[in-house]
Amino acid sequence: QVRLVESGGGLVQAGGSLRLSCVASGSIFRIDVMGWYRQAPGKQRELVATITSGGDTNYADSVKGRGTISRDNAKKTVYLQMNSLKPEDTAVYYCYVRLARITFPDYWGQGTQVTVSS
Repeated sequence: QVRLVESGGGLVQAGGSLRLSCVASGSIFRIDVMGWYRQAPGKQRELVATITSGGDTNYADSVKGRGTISRDNAKKTVYLQMNSLKPEDTAVYYCYVRLARITFPDYWGQGTQVTVSS
């Protein structure tokens, strides 16, 4: 059983910053990919950013230059630093991991709400 626990969401004013964290626990051999997705009301879930075990990153165009994803492999933790937040960043943010050497490798967190007020 793998569990992902997110933290760091909340209400922030436009132009502000926040940092999301997600800790993975359970039966984990290795985490190949860690990342963040988000889903706004009435919209599909979309990629925010991902990071591989080797440190390669991928960002959605909408957050490039404003977001930084990082991970601590020893702590099985992924972070998302978001700056210059906009009202359109308002969404539920979901932590995601892809595990190695497991039949069903993809796991999601419960989500944390981020609300950006104008």
